[in-house]
Amino acid sequence: MKILLLGSGELGKEFTIAAQRIGQIVIAVDSYENAPAMQVAHDFEVINMLDGNALDKIVAKHKPDFIVPEIEAIRTERFYDYEKQGITVVPSAKAANFTMNRKAIRDLAFKGLGLKTAKYRYATTAEELQKGVEAVGMPCVVKPLMSSSGKGQSTIKTEADIEKAWNYAVEGSRGDVVEVIVEAFVKFNSEITLLTVVQNNKPTLFCAPIGHRQERGDYQESWQPARISDKDLYEAQDMAEKVTEALGGAGLFGVEFFLTDDGVYFSELSPRPHDTGMVTLAGTQNFNEFELHLRAILSLPIFEITLEKAGASAVILASENSTNPTYSGLENIASLPKTDFRIFGKPTSRPYRRMAVALVSDTLETPIEEVVEKAKKAASLVTVHS
Repeated sequence: MKILLLGSGELGKEFTIAAQRIGQIVIAVDSYENAPAMQVAHDFEVINMLDGNALDKIVAKHKPDFIVPEIEAIRTERFYDYEKQGITVVPSAKAANFTMNRKAIRDLAFKGLGLKTAKYRYATTAEELQKGVEAVGMPCVVKPLMSSSGKGQSTIKTEADIEKAWNYAVEGSRGDVVEVIVEAFVKFNSEITLLTVVQNNKPTLFCAPIGHRQERGDYQESWQPARISDKDLYEAQDMAEKVTEALGGAGLFGVEFFLTDDGVYFSELSPRPHDTGMVTLAGTQNFNEFELHLRAILSLPIFEITLEKAGASAVILASENSTNPTYSGLENIASLPKTDFRIFGKPTSRPYRRMAVALVSDTLETPIEEVVEKAKKAASLVTVHS
């Protein structure tokens, strides 16, 4: 099958490698040359994916069997027409449209499905944001409707933060939508990602929950399995199945939840492999998240998903701008037991850009806190240079 991959970052790279291993053809698309997935794909295209005409041209040129979005900034409304042409959009045109915009997915979850979410409002101006903050209360979180990896996300604690939060959200917004969501701060005990695998005409499967810690709205460490009560896990699985069923299609979804004293709150959803799910590259499961996504897309049956090990991932960030980043300390991380790493191959760096990840695994009996600390220590041994 021929797969047109829209977005070619580190998640797309691992997906492309998984596809190559079972004989699929991948054309990687992004807005810049030499993006990570382009380095391992059969072919590539460099376009602005918010340009609908440019998108139409490469779809007509390559005639893919599947279109697999990996990022938010895409002219997703074109997907409905591609489906009419007989192309499978992953997971579906509806899912891609709803989840690429926080407004659509939040309204579906809360208003359409009755899922428990944080109190929220929308704003298209700084003045509307002020009213939204008054409605949900402080502290609260502001996010662009279209963004990824925490870009444009900030917390409002005082009146003085509102204008700064608006400007930061506008700067971090992807696409041409200038609108934000302001959410009441949920007093949570922990956050989890529940990787949910929707199959064609087969049962929906769930990976063991993944815990994660964020800074600046972007994950820093993730671990699997996360501690969660049976009651909360059942509630999260029920919510995840309801929202993915409403969106339709097949593939892996990364569904995020807050765990609180009064139950589980739905947070966000990605219709594709999740950055926190890179922990599965440590061999925690019989299939990693990229292999699961691909198998679900291709309608290859997945008999079961089994948890094999405890694992953790820790990001390796750049600290400077560079057009030729290099790395030191690889021999140090390579010498550690039960440890691996991935260099993403991004051609440029900037402060806080995720450039690589450290991966650690251990037995299921090992306290997960120990595994996370080992991953953090491993990540600290690698330095990105300009």
